[in-house]
Amino acid sequence: MSPTPLQRTLVKSTLIAGAAFVALAACGTGAKDGADQARGTKAAVPAPAKPVKPVKAQVHGLPGMPPVLDPRDVYAADRPNKLSPVVKDFPSRVYVPNTESDTVSVIDPKTYEIIDTIRVGRQPQHVVPSWDMKTLWVNNDRGNTLTPIDPSTGRAGKSVEVHDPYNLYFTPNGRYAVVMASLDRELVFRDPHTMERRKTVPVGCYGVNHADFSLDGRYFIVSCEFSGELLKVDTEKMKVIGQQKLPFAGAMPQDVKVSPDGKRFYVADMMADGMWVLDGDTFGKPTLLPTGKGAHGLYISRDSREMYVSNRGEGTVSVFDFAENRLTKKWRLPGGGSPDMGGVSADGKVLWLSGRYNAEVYAIDTRTGAQLARVKVGSGPHGLAVYPQPGRYSLGHTGIFR
Repeated sequence: MSPTPLQRTLVKSTLIAGAAFVALAACGTGAKDGADQARGTKAAVPAPAKPVKPVKAQVHGLPGMPPVLDPRDVYAADRPNKLSPVVKDFPSRVYVPNTESDTVSVIDPKTYEIIDTIRVGRQPQHVVPSWDMKTLWVNNDRGNTLTPIDPSTGRAGKSVEVHDPYNLYFTPNGRYAVVMASLDRELVFRDPHTMERRKTVPVGCYGVNHADFSLDGRYFIVSCEFSGELLKVDTEKMKVIGQQKLPFAGAMPQDVKVSPDGKRFYVADMMADGMWVLDGDTFGKPTLLPTGKGAHGLYISRDSREMYVSNRGEGTVSVFDFAENRLTKKWRLPGGGSPDMGGVSADGKVLWLSGRYNAEVYAIDTRTGAQLARVKVGSGPHGLAVYPQPGRYSLGHTGIFR
């Protein structure tokens, strides 16, 4: 692992001090030293320098947020099969919201078979794990409801009235649910359990869509699909503190993910055919990295080394290497397809993606890129959730765990 800036400074200071001591010793070979040598006395030997202890950087997180496990990796809790006690006994399932069928298809990932079909509200967009990971919320956008599913039994509960719930996130301290009210042009902060409205934040862009939070949880970046813009939101103040237009005509930003070290945000753009790379702290002008036609979903590997980018417009998945800062592979679905949203299996071996325009779901081997299965589901499958997954708590969407 690379040393932190503070470690480099301490080591550098030690080396400089050591060099200075050697220089002084070399300059001190005068008459006195010569006399000592003539008398056969031993010169004083300096005590060995104490080794510099690595200093772990402190992260002053959002009040109430669980401590950051590793300042160099926000996904440190997401290692293969590292299931929390809350979810470890949940059956492994893939929940697929079918936007045009108003259903959720439930797939057994071992057999690749649909084992249940759950009727929900109008136009379900995403299946979202709650902050405490005990509930899966189905976002019925046009039905203006959220349908809870108990992941221990697979049964749906009574729907809750929530207006325009296109997508759903949770603040890192678990204090609020954040509804991405796309058509209402609002970020709505709600009680994470009852979904009662707590604060409404109007936004000056169109199509608030996806988001991710900074390393310390104190702000989050939001994509605005229909106006090609990005927002920066102060989590604690529940206030928009930055807004910018993406430098591409017709931009349509989609999924958002923060890098493992928390220094950069990546924003998929289905019209720019790539992902924007943004410094979240400065919120400066982003740069575009082309990935493929219709770049849409972003998913982190279980070892935090790679990110999978679904290119919906060409039926491919690009693989981005964080350490090398470049694309290293591109996997092509046999026969094409429309890979959209999804997630990675608990063991990290399978990437599950919905086929938005093909009424199907793809299971892809993350080691080889080979297609393992193609499962027929309802019409318009979108933000599927693989559940359970490793992590201590959920930030929402189809599963962002920390």
